[in-house]
Amino acid sequence: MHSDPVMKENIIILHNIRSVENVGAMFRTADAAGINKIYLTGYTPTPLDRFGRKRKDIAKSALGAEEYVTWEYKKNVLPTISKLKRDGHQIIGIEQDKKFVDYRKVKLKSKNAFIVGTEVSGIPKNILKQCHIIAEIPMHGKKESLNVSVALGIVLFRVCNL
Repeated sequence: MHSDPVMKENIIILHNIRSVENVGAMFRTADAAGINKIYLTGYTPTPLDRFGRKRKDIAKSALGAEEYVTWEYKKNVLPTISKLKRDGHQIIGIEQDKKFVDYRKVKLKSKNAFIVGTEVSGIPKNILKQCHIIAEIPMHGKKESLNVSVALGIVLFRVCNL
């Protein structure tokens, strides 16, 4: 008989994600990875429209995961990050940056918040400065980039030891 591992609290912040398909895919990934909550910030679309109706475009790619993963919309990401830091979360940006750590070497704490940014330009520098760790996936191809939902999935399933 073995003891249960210590449960970690893992949160995702989706900042300025334009594509509803990416948002839906990240809800599915979050559900599969056991993520506790998703913060949708900036202009990231939410599973409900401004009238509180279910968005069929997100639901189509999320395949119902948007109903099982707790989520909250916050217009401004910086106060959300500040609150998470005060609550003891380690902030992990998933981005290419000079101050990166190979994502395979990231060590989780008991509370973690992973942040991804817009599809074209990534996480803005003022937000990267708020991260404790910037996790980067080594690239071998000429494009040196991945779809944001794919990158999030790779990091979550490696770092969270799933």
